Amino acid sequence: MHTLAKGILVTLEILAISMPISVLLGIALGTARVYGNVIIRGIASAIVIAFRGFPVLVTLLLIFFGLSDFGIYVPPFWTAVIGFILCSGSYQSEYVRGAIRSIDIGQSLAARSIGMTKFQEVLYIILPQAVRRAFLGITNELIYLVQYSSLAFVVGVPEMFAVTKTFNSLYFRPVETFTTLAVVYLVMISVLVVFFRGIERRLAIPGIEITTK
Repeated sequence: MHTLAKGILVTLEILAISMPISVLLGIALGTARVYGNVIIRGIASAIVIAFRGFPVLVTLLLIFFGLSDFGIYVPPFWTAVIGFILCSGSYQSEYVRGAIRSIDIGQSLAARSIGMTKFQEVLYIILPQAVRRAFLGITNELIYLVQYSSLAFVVGVPEMFAVTKTFNSLYFRPVETFTTLAVVYLVMISVLVVFFRGIERRLAIPGIEITTK
């Protein structure tokens, strides 16, 4: 149990770092693909296409082994964090981009008519609405992130799936071992769902639903 607790702590550390940064990356990429110049749009699109196209497992292996060929060593923990941020953020960016596109152009025209700069328009008018509209998709991606965080074991991170797998190889009690692991994942995701619903209520505009039941 002590070993599992240490594995859970490592998993929580990975998620605590990768979740908020992936959200920021998703918002930045989604915004860049709509409002950036040709070069910025091209770079943002290339990042999104690449990391939506690569399986998460392949992304982790490329970061860990690929960069080492150029003399850059990324520790296993940070390999997992970087890989999860890039993959999750790329998916989240599509929700943000779609949400931005869905906002009526009249709001942009109104912002310009009162003297707002493009930056002010995006920051104060467009993004707050886009984040509300994209919130459900973003939170779904964060839940997926919890699920595929178990892939960190392939680069040697002693997270909870890795330590559970090691425990089972020593004592061969697969039913009890992996049932316990499944319950831990279920509890973590349930806590996240409750947390996200609290944020939904704060973001909600009276009379407008931002999520489905």
